[in-house]
Amino acid sequence: MRMVLAAEAGNHTARNLTITLFLVFVAVTLAITIWASRQTKTATDFYAGGRSFSGFQNGMAIGGDYMSAASFLGIAGIIALYGYDGFLYSIGFLVAWLVALLLVAELLRNSGRYTMADVLAFRMRQRPVRTAAAVSTITVSIFYLLAQMVGAGALVALLLGIRPGTTFLGMDAATAKVATIIMVGALMIIYVTVGGMKGTTYVQIVKAFLLMTGALLMTLLVLAKYKFNLSSLLGDAAASSGKGSAFLEPGLRYGVEVAGNATQTFYNKVDLLSLGIALVLGTAGLPHILIRFYTVPTAKAARKSVLWAIGIIGTFYLLTLALGFGAAALVGSKAITEQDKAGNTAAPQLAEALGIDFFGGDLGGAALLAIIAAVAFATILAVVAGLTLASSSSLAHDFYANVLKKGEASERQEVRVARISALVIGAISILLSIYAQNLNVAFLVALAFAVAASGNLPAILYSLFWRRFNTSGAVWAIYGGLLSAVLLVFFSPVVSGAATSMFPDHDWQWFPLSNPGILSIPFGFLCGWIGTLVSKEHDEEKYAELEVRALTGAGAH
Repeated sequence: MRMVLAAEAGNHTARNLTITLFLVFVAVTLAITIWASRQTKTATDFYAGGRSFSGFQNGMAIGGDYMSAASFLGIAGIIALYGYDGFLYSIGFLVAWLVALLLVAELLRNSGRYTMADVLAFRMRQRPVRTAAAVSTITVSIFYLLAQMVGAGALVALLLGIRPGTTFLGMDAATAKVATIIMVGALMIIYVTVGGMKGTTYVQIVKAFLLMTGALLMTLLVLAKYKFNLSSLLGDAAASSGKGSAFLEPGLRYGVEVAGNATQTFYNKVDLLSLGIALVLGTAGLPHILIRFYTVPTAKAARKSVLWAIGIIGTFYLLTLALGFGAAALVGSKAITEQDKAGNTAAPQLAEALGIDFFGGDLGGAALLAIIAAVAFATILAVVAGLTLASSSSLAHDFYANVLKKGEASERQEVRVARISALVIGAISILLSIYAQNLNVAFLVALAFAVAASGNLPAILYSLFWRRFNTSGAVWAIYGGLLSAVLLVFFSPVVSGAATSMFPDHDWQWFPLSNPGILSIPFGFLCGWIGTLVSKEHDEEKYAELEVRALTGAGAH
């Protein structure tokens, strides 16, 4: 099997092509951002794009926001390394949209204005609820941002041919990854502070189109290589994986049976269940997805945008099967893990192998690698911009305007604080990402889903559907779910005690599961229920008003 990394130090053509394509994309998106900044005159423009996007446009943007580096790089990598088990992420991420469509999308669009907290605080005391919502939004967004930045670092190292022992511009592999993370962070801050929601949305639409085109092209090339015979593709993938037929069966990564250790086997199976719950319930609590429902003019457009998003995202996740198994068959797990231990570079390495096979020589490989890598960069930049916008909007609109200023801040002040917040959140994300480089990006996103489903989802569902729900319940639900999820992750093998941990040289882990959702999500709902019952606060009229607004859109902004 021939696998040559065309982007090696000596291959200047490949590097130049890659860098040129990347710079072209950055230039185009910056131009879009500057154009959008001239259309951004009010807080509604900055937070919700003036509510001017159609259902199709918003569906494309949701797809662009949702199909992150975790989807393109992480899922392809996990399938390439673990086969059947990796596809669990694709299924979970897709099924999650049904929860968002049926329970949240339309009701949230009708009830809120700019952020998730607008819905939660409608019939409750503003300050405690908005503070809790802002804290939760920022925490979830930073978890998700880590995944994108880690993906960016791994991608650039591959692009520039920087592997352990090689250098680029005097930088070794580790330094180059850190420099990339800082550069991506700087770009995302520019997109948000300059372009607001309009700029971010158009960048996401462009990115969704590029990603679908790139994934479809690679899928067709993989299938053409095997004469559209899926059986021989899967057979080759299993043979090249080094795992044999186990590669095509469940249990290679999740729910692993450990001979002679019934306790560990039980933990492994519970961890799989925990992951599935977090993936399915997490989307409906993700702040950067929820704010997308405010960018359309009507509830009908919100529904339509989710249907478009499901179609786009569903198609894409089917394509990840071909990308993952194609990478296993044509690149091989050894070559993938040599470049990146977590498998985050499997899709670009597959692009290079296909380019060499179909377009001849190292230049063909370099060209296709450069195109797919530029698409992956587009993916990362679009998603980090959406995340940063969600968290900075919550800080400015919820915490600054409604908590600190008690609703008396001007629109100009609010937008200025949102821009400053984007800068601060970007800096924190850059710092944390530098320590998370050993983790698979799809796995990092699963953690963000668990935190969102534990803290945000109970508060949103109780607020929309439980008449008795009150301020105390909302605060208890958010903080209870959020703290339990974060604490369990902190004391799990994700952070310490394992070779693939964030801090592999330390060991303070006592929680045996990598995914906290199975405990933290029910705990969030329980906290909301107890918090509601211990308080006598109850506003029947406000709930009736919220119910009418949620179902009809009457009085919605």
